[in-house]
Amino acid sequence: MTNLDSNAPSSLRRSLVLGVRVVSEPFEKVLASVVGVLESPVREAVYLCPTGVHGVIEAQKDPDFRRILNGAVFNVADGMPLVRVSQLQGYPRAERAFGPDVMWALLGRSVALGTSHFFYGGKEGVGETLAEISEEAFPGLRVAGTYCPPFRPLNPDEETEIVELINGSGADVVWVGLSTPKQERWVAAFRERLDVKLLCTVGAAFDYHTGSITVAPKWIKVMSLEWLFRLFQEPRRLWRRYFEIVPKFLFLILLQATGLRRYPVE
Repeated sequence: MTNLDSNAPSSLRRSLVLGVRVVSEPFEKVLASVVGVLESPVREAVYLCPTGVHGVIEAQKDPDFRRILNGAVFNVADGMPLVRVSQLQGYPRAERAFGPDVMWALLGRSVALGTSHFFYGGKEGVGETLAEISEEAFPGLRVAGTYCPPFRPLNPDEETEIVELINGSGADVVWVGLSTPKQERWVAAFRERLDVKLLCTVGAAFDYHTGSITVAPKWIKVMSLEWLFRLFQEPRRLWRRYFEIVPKFLFLILLQATGLRRYPVE
């Protein structure tokens, strides 16, 4: 098997977390596979979803959302709980693919490839700030455009305008910085209309890289406590989510591990 074949998306091993297929490979292997998509001339609008506990629990409530996650060529473990579950399933080399880290690494590696990027999401002005910071960090980086969508649902004319804007920009990659499950639904709704190579849902990555959110210290990440660090930063927005989904996730994983409950993939 050639090195190219070993990095093909189909070669990536995946664990099953509550019916959601999660790539369970080292971070560098995941990146190499995604870079292969960027190197290819094919523009199939494949998508990458860094998924955490929040996304997996949303998938329990909505089969359509579960199908969206499982349709991703790269559905990677955004949080350490999913990594731990993968390791317990026999994938000891599984590593976290944190959305902001994936984004930053791919931006850097794409410069030599001439890849162009489009930033979709964030608050007013965040996309432009992110473009400036990224271009300064990676000289030669090509940013094709940015767009800040309204919080309300888009009307058909706005949808057409956005599709024309992105396709007209010549972007190869669209970074979608909304929130789960909104960003994944956006990708599912728009990907067939977009002439791009890759769509990546990266949640709060725009805010991380523009300094709106403080990055947790490494020791907190290693201890799988980044959720608690985020909670202290945004208690009003996150407390209900975390105190609902974390106990539920642990309980459902226990049912899966003991074989007391089976979770449909599709």
